Amino acid sequence: MPTDVLLVYKKTFEAVHDDALDSLSQVLDAKVEGGEVRLDMVAREQVCRADFIGRDLVIVLGGDGTLTSISHNIDSTTPVMGVNSHPRKKDPDGSFGFFMDSEVSTFRENLEAVLNGEAIENALPRLQATITSTSGNRIVSDPALNDLLIANTHQYAPSKYRVQRGDMDLKQLSSGILFSTFVGQGAWFRHIANIEGIKFAPTEIDSHYLVVSRDLNRTERELHQEAHIAWTSETTVVISDMHRGYVVPDGWDEYHFNRGASISVNLDGPKLNLLTFNGKITDKMAHLIQ
Repeated sequence: MPTDVLLVYKKTFEAVHDDALDSLSQVLDAKVEGGEVRLDMVAREQVCRADFIGRDLVIVLGGDGTLTSISHNIDSTTPVMGVNSHPRKKDPDGSFGFFMDSEVSTFRENLEAVLNGEAIENALPRLQATITSTSGNRIVSDPALNDLLIANTHQYAPSKYRVQRGDMDLKQLSSGILFSTFVGQGAWFRHIANIEGIKFAPTEIDSHYLVVSRDLNRTERELHQEAHIAWTSETTVVISDMHRGYVVPDGWDEYHFNRGASISVNLDGPKLNLLTFNGKITDKMAHLIQ
């Protein structure tokens, strides 16, 4: 039976991405003609959750932003292969492609590895938020591969809330709370939180996440360090004291809530089965692991 493949690509008017799509299409069309693959191709802007159901493989062509934006639609059982359409190592204006372990020049051999069951599987934890309104309605956010933000929808206004985690129960006024997975910390977290020099235990990187209260005043930071920044496996509960706030996973969809709503955040989201070919994805972060 042929492998059921969905190719999601970044739709732009730049020649480099069109050329990459043409190259991948030629390789995949040959596999279709040979009966090895059944193929559907959809632009990122047109893809929907139903497109991913029952797939044996999802190929994402673009950069990290393309992959994180569509990964919300992918469950834990479907393998995902990232192909960097514009590598930064070949063009300074290109994409770093942290999650994109394949590129156009290696796609043919990487695809063979996938079809032969030789690709490296990485089960990446994802953050997820559950919003419970004062009337008891529950909304579960899409899973976040990189980071998840809870904040006032008006970014010029402070985020006011109560935060609970373990024995901690504190009122805070900040610019919002940012959560990050271990592999996602380079996307945003490290740009706003000083965690230079911190090493992470290899036994914790699949069960713990990072969390920081943005722009928390210095007094609060000194009094309650764990409430400012933490590396934890416990669920964080945020009780809103804002007229309108939102949860934003991976800078994509927004989930709104009002005053009194309770938001629980942890790593209970479905894992993402990301395929790599040059070692585990965490090998790229070996300098951060004890």
